[in-house]
Amino acid sequence: MREEEKKRSSQSSKWKGITKKRWFLPAIYITSAAVLLTGVLVYQASDDEFTKEPSETRQNITSEGTEPSIEVNNSLETFTIPMAEADSAVIKKEFYDVNGDTKQQEASLVFYNNTYQPNTGIDYAMKDGKEFEVIASMSGKVTSVQEDALLGNSIVIEHEKGMETHYSSVTDIEVKEGETVKQGEAIAKSSTSGINAEAGNHVHFEIRKDQTAVNPLDYLDKPLSSLKADQSKAEEKAADQKDEKTTTEDSDSTETGEETGN
Repeated sequence: MREEEKKRSSQSSKWKGITKKRWFLPAIYITSAAVLLTGVLVYQASDDEFTKEPSETRQNITSEGTEPSIEVNNSLETFTIPMAEADSAVIKKEFYDVNGDTKQQEASLVFYNNTYQPNTGIDYAMKDGKEFEVIASMSGKVTSVQEDALLGNSIVIEHEKGMETHYSSVTDIEVKEGETVKQGEAIAKSSTSGINAEAGNHVHFEIRKDQTAVNPLDYLDKPLSSLKADQSKAEEKAADQKDEKTTTEDSDSTETGEETGN
């Protein structure tokens, strides 16, 4: 018993001796601070992992929700003439319509290098003949920017469903290939061209469907959504006509065979 008491007394004396050392209290503070800091860091790390996934989910939901709205907005846009001051616009030369009357067709021919060529677009100018700002007829992506002395430089903007708008006889071009432009955004200034010098300062504007020039007047003030519907109806009508033609040919062939047999 006395030996055990001596050991306890010795251990107690040693501990008291340690606690009286100068470094004892600072060591306790540092150790406690380290434990506390470790706990805070572990908590923050777990909290970040907890909040990260909902944030990413919200971001995905937001992006998925906004993309369709952009498409809808583009589909609701209507083609406009490519001039900021539309009220002061005049047509210098119209689109050559193969189904138009003779007088209209003659007025839509472009004379260059002793040759008459059909106008594949509409030439717009100001009433006073002055330079004007050329704007994007519809939102889209710039696919071509070319310098051309004959056409007076040109810009091509691609839209949905194979639609393109072409702007020729322009200068001071403000866009580059690959850029996305909004409807009404300034893309250049009007200028002159060698192929249609008599038009003066103007912009040659074309609308193309699947690389084929169409009459812009048939597309102005119409949204892409209605054009898609018109195209579907036209395709259905063409398919019906093809079926009727095939049925008629089969019927004629059968009748001819019967007559030959008789």
